[in-house]
Amino acid sequence: MATYSKPEIENQEPAPQEVEAELERLAVLHQNENPDVATKRIDRPWFRRRGVVLGLAGTALVLGIIFGARVMTHAFSHETTDDAFIESRVVQVSPKVTGHIAKLYVTDNQMVHKGDLLAEIDPRDYQVKLEQAKAQLDAATARLQTAQIGVEVTTATASGSLQQAASGVDGAKSLVQTSQAQIATAQAKLEQAKAQIVTAQANLEQSRAQLTAAEAEAQRATTDAERYQKLFESGDSSRQRWDLAATTAQTANAQRDAARMKVAAAEAQVNEARASEASAQAGLQQAQAQVLGAQSLVGQAAGRLASAQAAPHQVAEQRSQTTTAAADVAQAKAAVEQAELMMSYTKIYAPEDGRVTRRAIEEGTFVQIGQPLLAVVSNDFWVVANFKETQLNRMRPGQPVDIEVDAYPGKTFKGHVDSIQAGTGARFSLLPPENATGNFVKVVQRVPVKVVFDTPPDPQFPLGPGMSVIPEVKTR
Repeated sequence: MATYSKPEIENQEPAPQEVEAELERLAVLHQNENPDVATKRIDRPWFRRRGVVLGLAGTALVLGIIFGARVMTHAFSHETTDDAFIESRVVQVSPKVTGHIAKLYVTDNQMVHKGDLLAEIDPRDYQVKLEQAKAQLDAATARLQTAQIGVEVTTATASGSLQQAASGVDGAKSLVQTSQAQIATAQAKLEQAKAQIVTAQANLEQSRAQLTAAEAEAQRATTDAERYQKLFESGDSSRQRWDLAATTAQTANAQRDAARMKVAAAEAQVNEARASEASAQAGLQQAQAQVLGAQSLVGQAAGRLASAQAAPHQVAEQRSQTTTAAADVAQAKAAVEQAELMMSYTKIYAPEDGRVTRRAIEEGTFVQIGQPLLAVVSNDFWVVANFKETQLNRMRPGQPVDIEVDAYPGKTFKGHVDSIQAGTGARFSLLPPENATGNFVKVVQRVPVKVVFDTPPDPQFPLGPGMSVIPEVKTR
């Protein structure tokens, strides 16, 4: 049986037609010499495998050219940067008055709407001031009425002799009205005295509370001093510790005595306020008695006419008093409005819709005017993208932008270019570069570009200021 080696065939490089013929001849010869064995194909030569490889390489080259062309086309028509972040308005909420936080209605990251009540400051001090301002307004109004009545009385006395009797009667009636105005003044003083009592009682309660705390501290310090004295006498404690306890006890006792004196002073203030109330009550009764006396003088007013020559000067004087009283009324009204305004400041409302962040207060915290309490992050978000100045050639407002947020891979937000800042970011820094001094090295600058979202962000993908994004602007 004839044998054929594969290298003898592979070392030749015949034409394709000769190879096919030779393969058929060898297959027939092999089948004739081995009739029981099925005809088998001999391996194809090396150049057929090379054709397959060249075909695959050509296909890969075409695909690479197509992909490269698409990448280049996309790169020429889009601009992107990773120096970008989300921005929003952050409104700091601060009080306009001082006091303790009485109630707190919000917590961290809570959604609030414009006008929602955030916190309340203890309003009692401002309520007392408002009542005092109202009492002063009532007193000023009463004085104005008295002055106006005085003008009317003086003018009435300037009438002729034929009308002297009637003018006297009118004057007596005016006196009755004046006495009634004095009643209003006395009532205003009475209300003011009652307000002072409320304030003094509040101070007394506070002093008593401080006294209770001071007595408890004194009792504790005295007990400690006695205990350490016994320990020192038994040798279980040092003399220094006993002296310290004794000094602490003396200090606590002194503070207790001071608190007692403060309570006594507060009680004296209460008694003084009550005495003022009693005095105001007596003044009211006196004014009421004067009204009765003025009413009894109506029949005697005809003989008490003023000189006609002095009447114009008296009228001018009374009018000047009226002007002064009117100014006092205006000042008192302004004081009432200011007190009401301060009272309204005890309630702190949300300045706009957003989320509460950086809450730095709790109920009972004492706050000062202008102290940062919390911040409200607005729901209006945009992107600040710092593009290189070489990327702004074809960038214009209104161009579409694809926004990818690092926090949400695979999620793309749609937006558009809103505006381009008039100046680089470095120019508005704390220490802007001075290129006119020293050695100059040209550095590509970055210009902030504002990108706004086309639609409100999906609540399922919450955004916040400072989150990193990658915007891609389609410039062609």
